[in-house]
Amino acid sequence: MLLFAVFMLYPLERSLTLSLQQTVGPRTTRFVGLRNYSFFLHDLLFWVAVGNTIAFTLAFLILQIPLSLGLALLLNNPRLRGRNFFRFAFFSTHLVGNVFVAIIFMILLQQRQGLLPHALGAIKTSWAEIDFLQNPVLARLSVVLASLWLSVGWGMIFFLAALQSVSHELYDAAQVDGAGRWARFWHITLPGIRPVLVFLILVGTIGGFQLFELPFVLFGGPGPGWAGLTIVMYLYQNGFEMGDLGGASAIGWLLVCFILVVSLLQIKFSGAAREEPA
Repeated sequence: MLLFAVFMLYPLERSLTLSLQQTVGPRTTRFVGLRNYSFFLHDLLFWVAVGNTIAFTLAFLILQIPLSLGLALLLNNPRLRGRNFFRFAFFSTHLVGNVFVAIIFMILLQQRQGLLPHALGAIKTSWAEIDFLQNPVLARLSVVLASLWLSVGWGMIFFLAALQSVSHELYDAAQVDGAGRWARFWHITLPGIRPVLVFLILVGTIGGFQLFELPFVLFGGPGPGWAGLTIVMYLYQNGFEMGDLGGASAIGWLLVCFILVVSLLQIKFSGAAREEPA
């Protein structure tokens, strides 16, 4: 209880109090009520950060979930040789941190000298001049690719566990009834792994809204044309670069509200909150 109070309750209370104050550093404060919230809700740059974060989260989920499920289906095949090696190989990317991955992709995507531009240059010389880290569209794509490299194997492990919990008797019965592969996947596999699917979408959404390290290290800031500016990066800039801890706390609580609303909507529309029939 003491640890919970010191490391959870006190920071929550302190950040909520700070969000109602205007601060210049940690010692100079002035009570402003809800003015911080009003300012950011009318701040264009804040909504740029929100738009970037939502776009990244959607692109990430649209690609990560099918890729993780596809790998899990492939590696769940008992006839595949070296399954354990491939499982570890794909999962091992999740064992390194975001900063390390960002540095790797900074090297891979470096103009002319990076592995990807160099490979593209072998196809067409002018493609070696593509600067992934300075083009706003390609910069967003770079963040998504780095996130996928980091998390696809992690999602694969959850899907593998879910697939192995689906009864083989259901597949045998469906095959006897003449159901094809697609019918078995749609009517047996998907319902069987649905709880894990909902969980991964929910966790991926929360992780997407908390994105910070990858774009911050890749671009050293908000990136070209604010393409890498996320909600958490905007919080960091206000709190630690400008010294406005009150404004940063307000951004943090707005982020909490966004995540809460999106998570509740996902749970509602996925049907996860419905009780199972007795």
